[in-house]
Amino acid sequence: MIWFTSDLHLGHAKAIEFTGRPFSDVDAMNEALVDRINARVASDDVLYILGDFSFKITREQAAAWRRRIACRNVRLVPGNHDKDWTQPDAAGTFVMEPLICTVKVYGGRKLILSHYPLMDWPSLSHGSIHLHGHIHASRAYNEWCRAQRLLRYDVGVDANGYEPVSLDHVLAWFEGVEHRPRIRRADWERSVLQGADEPADSEDEERW
Repeated sequence: MIWFTSDLHLGHAKAIEFTGRPFSDVDAMNEALVDRINARVASDDVLYILGDFSFKITREQAAAWRRRIACRNVRLVPGNHDKDWTQPDAAGTFVMEPLICTVKVYGGRKLILSHYPLMDWPSLSHGSIHLHGHIHASRAYNEWCRAQRLLRYDVGVDANGYEPVSLDHVLAWFEGVEHRPRIRRADWERSVLQGADEPADSEDEERW
């Protein structure tokens, strides 16, 4: 079985506050998120983490949390808060993937994985599904994407009951949805301009 998650932010106490997570403190959050992975993901499954595994803790502390995950094949698509896991002393902690990763599943269908949500992505016109994290969305975001016929899904813990999601769940989520064609330039420009006057949040880098 293949599983997906992102934005655990292990070690990041402020994540409880700005996302409204139902944990008493950062230690309780760390324990719960890892326990919920282990409750669903078997040791011989594949788990993709789409960025921001940890924040505000050392690489050694983050590696210790990785070792608590029973799954042997954990693959990391880097996010903006992830450590440099390519260093020799960290080799083997994760299987490192590129910033935009393509995974072929049943019938040759493609999943396009990245930490950041994309407006357009490879093979969109052929029904590829884009999985991402970063924005700490609620379930309503995934429902909105489906209603708009956008095959885009936030696999982050905040949108999925603080649990990883399976490949079967993602495929079932979009079953019967006739995907939208590649976005037109006018639609892209309109979506950008709609948010042009919104004030910048000085805490964005701290949060996301």
